[in-house]
Amino acid sequence: MSTTITPLLPGHWYHIYNRGINGETIYHTEANYQYFLDLLAKYVFLTAKVYAYCLMKNHFHLLVSIHDDTKRKPHLYFSDMFNSYTQGLNKHLGRTGSLFERPFRRKVISSEKQRVQVTLYIHNNPRHHGIMNDIAKYQYSSYRAVMSSAPTKVEREEVLSWFGGRDSFVAYHGASRDDISDDLTLE
Repeated sequence: MSTTITPLLPGHWYHIYNRGINGETIYHTEANYQYFLDLLAKYVFLTAKVYAYCLMKNHFHLLVSIHDDTKRKPHLYFSDMFNSYTQGLNKHLGRTGSLFERPFRRKVISSEKQRVQVTLYIHNNPRHHGIMNDIAKYQYSSYRAVMSSAPTKVEREEVLSWFGGRDSFVAYHGASRDDISDDLTLE
């Protein structure tokens, strides 16, 4: 049975996510999280803008829009990132083989309402998975980058505009899990 893979097209928005094979851990140390973010900057920013991300112990989520003028097929930049991360982690841990489920998953995001819902879903992942209730303290999420005034490659101003500013951004993120659309889950 063949699986249809949604192509990544220039000018379109996507919720991109994946997890370790069999739910395996993909980030073992703080350095692993940082290495993944470094590779995100090295590869993905060549083809996409990033609006939200969250890296969990065994999976990750990204909200991106693909540039109109990408030089290669956009999925190749993501594949380069995932392959580089896998090779680096395999070397570090003395393991071999695949790390991520294939293919990486992607859902088309077609409205600003969906962008808001996906951003909330992504940032609330630490709360949803019982890691910590105060998502502002979770290090591996773009929530802090959006709230900060420090330089960031995350599209902070656009994200804040979807929510009507910082105060509303914080208020929306404090809403209950029931307010976040269930069709956005990874499970």
